[in-house]
Amino acid sequence: MILVLVIGLVMNAVALPIAAKRGHFLYRLISSGQPAPDRIEGVTGRVGTALKTQVVEVFGQKKLLKWSVPGTAHFFVFWAFIILATVYLEAYGSLLKLLLHGGTLPEGVALSWAIPVVGHWPVLGFLQDFIAMMAFFGILTFVAIRVRNAPKDLGRRSRFFGSHLSGAWITLFMIFNVIWTLFLFRGASAALHTFPYKSGAFISIGIGGLLDGLPHGVLEVLEGIGLLLHIGVMLVFLIFVLNSKHLHIFLAPLNVMFKRDPVALGAVKPLMVGGAPIDFENIEDLDEDASLGVGSISDFSWKGMLDFSTCTECGRCQSQCPAWNTEKPLSPKLLIMNLRDHAMASAPYLLADPSDRDGLPDAVKAEAGRQLVGPTEGDPSLPSGGAVIDPDVLWSCTSCGACVQQCPVDIEHVDHIVDMRRYQVLIESSFPSELNGLFKGLENKGNPWNMSASARMDWAKDLPFEVKQVGRDVEDLDEVDWLFWVGCAGAYEDRAKKTTRAVAELLDLAGVSFAVLGDGETCTGDPARRAGNEFVFQQLAMQNAEVFKETKVKKVVSTCAHCFNTLKNEYAEFGVELEVVHHTQLLNRLVREGRLTPVPQNGTPSRTITYHDPCYIGRHNQVYAPPRELLDVIPGAEMKEMPRNSERSFCCGAGGARMWMEEKIGERINMNRTAEAVETGADQIAVGCPFCRVMLSDGLTSLQADGKAREEVEVLDVAQMLLASVQRPADPATEQATAEATAAEPTPGDVTQTEDTVTDPQDVGADAGASTEPDPEREVAGGEPDPQDEASTEDQAGQGGDTAPASEPDSDPTKRDGE
Repeated sequence: MILVLVIGLVMNAVALPIAAKRGHFLYRLISSGQPAPDRIEGVTGRVGTALKTQVVEVFGQKKLLKWSVPGTAHFFVFWAFIILATVYLEAYGSLLKLLLHGGTLPEGVALSWAIPVVGHWPVLGFLQDFIAMMAFFGILTFVAIRVRNAPKDLGRRSRFFGSHLSGAWITLFMIFNVIWTLFLFRGASAALHTFPYKSGAFISIGIGGLLDGLPHGVLEVLEGIGLLLHIGVMLVFLIFVLNSKHLHIFLAPLNVMFKRDPVALGAVKPLMVGGAPIDFENIEDLDEDASLGVGSISDFSWKGMLDFSTCTECGRCQSQCPAWNTEKPLSPKLLIMNLRDHAMASAPYLLADPSDRDGLPDAVKAEAGRQLVGPTEGDPSLPSGGAVIDPDVLWSCTSCGACVQQCPVDIEHVDHIVDMRRYQVLIESSFPSELNGLFKGLENKGNPWNMSASARMDWAKDLPFEVKQVGRDVEDLDEVDWLFWVGCAGAYEDRAKKTTRAVAELLDLAGVSFAVLGDGETCTGDPARRAGNEFVFQQLAMQNAEVFKETKVKKVVSTCAHCFNTLKNEYAEFGVELEVVHHTQLLNRLVREGRLTPVPQNGTPSRTITYHDPCYIGRHNQVYAPPRELLDVIPGAEMKEMPRNSERSFCCGAGGARMWMEEKIGERINMNRTAEAVETGADQIAVGCPFCRVMLSDGLTSLQADGKAREEVEVLDVAQMLLASVQRPADPATEQATAEATAAEPTPGDVTQTEDTVTDPQDVGADAGASTEPDPEREVAGGEPDPQDEASTEDQAGQGGDTAPASEPDSDPTKRDGE
């Protein structure tokens, strides 16, 4: 027994300081990040919510259980760590008992030790044995999952592609060692009849029965060896975990605690400098060397550092990412892993006193000096040299939020991507050349296509009722129930105009009073913010916020998922509190109230419909039911869900300003999604966002041209489908107007098409050219006219260019052309 005591004490004396040193290093590295006082205040200001999140996400494993088989296995393994902590308490109690007796136990004194009060409780003994066996079955499940999803067989299709596979196998092996040493120690104690639990611990007692009959001395040796092995395995495992991806065992609860509330979806994290949000009112107070966005690993906040360290490399984000699934180099998992590895390798430099950095090894200084975003060597998703993050990785993101939604430890991938984009745009002026047209259109005309504000009401031509405009027909929004936010696409894009008209007709039929801003409306700034041009976003948002205050806007309905999201989640930053609903939500409410009644139409054939969830109303805002409920009440229609639907819906490819960037790598995302919709056999593909409609319509046209889709398949907004089904007077003029409004594609002479409409596919996405003619009818937000407005966009700055972006960081936000 003296030998057991000596070995036990030596193991702890060696292992625990090593673990403590590593823990201190990790604390210093994570806390070296930029301040994030909002995260601390978020927890202290919502203690009840924070505790509930711990119960639901950590102890309840809610996110992990969304994947039933691996989630259930992880649930039991997680709870094994919690419950088996009591076994380790018993093991250390035995070691302490041995120490107190000088290494030699008196006759009749057992080595085993019981926890006071509960130490003999059969329920605890049962739970200890039960959870150990369930953890064993759990690791067998993980083995099967990893074999079945081995990257050597599946390549990029494996969610474990790029993960540190050896670490996963070591972890499973160590958990197995914890289990069998536990039963060896407890079984020997049971055979010696010194086991604290006389019932309940059925497996330990059963093993004790098998060992019963061995000589007493042999059983004592087995008990001592079992005790040492059980403690030793834990100590080795502890050191391994602190030096591996399985650090999440300790950090995941912290990362969940300090996450954005309610989740890092919807609103983009504000631009922060030194822990404080930056806007045009305090921009002049910044130091000259202040970093706008993230340009180096030291620019990340401590929450970002915590994110990187918490990554489990499970690949759930990777498996759902539309970029990765269409052969792009962006994997959210690998992006976080690359940032983590860079942070760890740069740590000696980051944590050293500036005066001592010259004496660091050359490898450390070279790593610390690596460009964060720039050309890489080797596979851009796992670069072997060059920059940490390849530009193709950074700009492939559609900001769909699938990674954030799937991550079981609440890593905020999209926030980090947007912050890196901000630095590239605002400081480096390095961004895809197609974005020049987007930025200039937003600055010069307040819309991505640089069209005249006077054309914003063209969609309302020839409607059989008057569409009220604020400032012309009503003084402010107190006179009506809703502001109908048309949006840029709804005002200028030919297919989206049909949705706008359909919603207006439905609101009129339901007796809902509404008004529009007309030429007083400008872009919400969504594409600018997600492309990293925070200043253009803030200019547009400030302008809209002033209009909202002046016109007393309180309730807004929007047909654009991106406008809906930005107004709902981001405009509070600018002092406006709005009730914002998507048009499918409001229309669904009107149907439920009986103010709109879908009725069977004579001669209307039965049809099947599949619905595509727009990321910015679905995943970002959890609006899944209303559009489906509307489709369910359409007479003669049968819903067919796509395999990837609701929270696992696949992106159309237009978010994150990708609408205005050419897709040059791999399969086009919209083609992937459209093919999935067509494969359902549906006659109609329903959408709830103009961006989605453009992408899926173009994808459908391509598939039809290749003979891969039936000619009669069409893409329609939910509002158009509803309009075609509601009760209305059956006069020829109305029927003709309804036919035009509910047609999938505009036809020559259609009232939605004007000289200022965006008609051709190449005018909608990345190839859309922005006119550089100044608009005398609209005051421009964003300072003096840019002399480059006269230049061709082909000659302007693109990725890696030297020309400043459309909005310079030092521009005066208070100026307006003509003021």
